[in-house]
Amino acid sequence: MNIDLILQHVSRYIQLDKNEAELFISMLKQKTIPRKGFLLRQGDICKTESFIIRGCLRTYSIDENGVEHIVMFGIEDWWVGDLYSFLSQSPASYFIDALEETELLQISKPHLDELYEKVPKFERFFRVLFQNAFITQQNRINQNLSFTAEQRYLEFIHKYPQLELRIPQKQIAAYLGITPVFLSMLRKKFALK
Repeated sequence: MNIDLILQHVSRYIQLDKNEAELFISMLKQKTIPRKGFLLRQGDICKTESFIIRGCLRTYSIDENGVEHIVMFGIEDWWVGDLYSFLSQSPASYFIDALEETELLQISKPHLDELYEKVPKFERFFRVLFQNAFITQQNRINQNLSFTAEQRYLEFIHKYPQLELRIPQKQIAAYLGITPVFLSMLRKKFALK
């Protein structure tokens, strides 16, 4: 199991002694999702929070007209899951699938609850993680409501410069709420500058 990346990630927020790190590692399950495979389907219950070791996932919903609405992408060193479904153990609102073969380390809700009891500093770690996710979601909502398509695209390439090279144009367009044709026009416009 490749654990170096997740331990480095955790150490940015909390310091673990050897026993705490071993307990945490013992609660993780490794999973590989093939390209186009699903981590979660809408309506299922999200049973784990997943840390991405390698690969790329997208979280999205599909409206009544069959249009995909991408909420987020996830790449190495990021956590992904349907947080509401995970915390409430209710049906998921989103699909999560792999745009590339993806290797994950997962922790279940019962293991996370046990971890909180045995290593209380993990409550701080996940609180910070969930707060950051909330802030990111609020910023994304605000941008979708108040930014032009051009501003949303510029923010995307500024915030995630390498992601644009890994994700198909139609997926980026769905994330930005624009058509692939309009995204192509924006790309050409900024390539000329």
